[in-house]
Amino acid sequence: MSEREVPLPPPSFEFLVLSLRLQAEAQLIEPKEGASEGAESGPDLRLARHFIDLLAMLQDKTKGNLSLEEQRLLDNTVTELRFRYLHAFEAAQKKAAQASAPNE
Repeated sequence: MSEREVPLPPPSFEFLVLSLRLQAEAQLIEPKEGASEGAESGPDLRLARHFIDLLAMLQDKTKGNLSLEEQRLLDNTVTELRFRYLHAFEAAQKKAAQASAPNE
């Protein structure tokens, strides 16, 4: 079986939410030291926020139309990602303030 023939998971609401969550989480990760030279200097907060906003829009548009399990998954995902985003945003602000402090 070649790589192109690997079976894909069936489309589901859970898979959609988890796919968007993974995309947001990937943007919130701080690159490791020694990463390739083309790596960003920090998380891509703009792109992370975009994926979180997509999930929040999905949350709003599907209100009242999801099973309890689907609603919990979506609510918990949005809440957790917003918390992680705020943590990453504050860390980026602190890093920027420290970087500019010696120049004053």
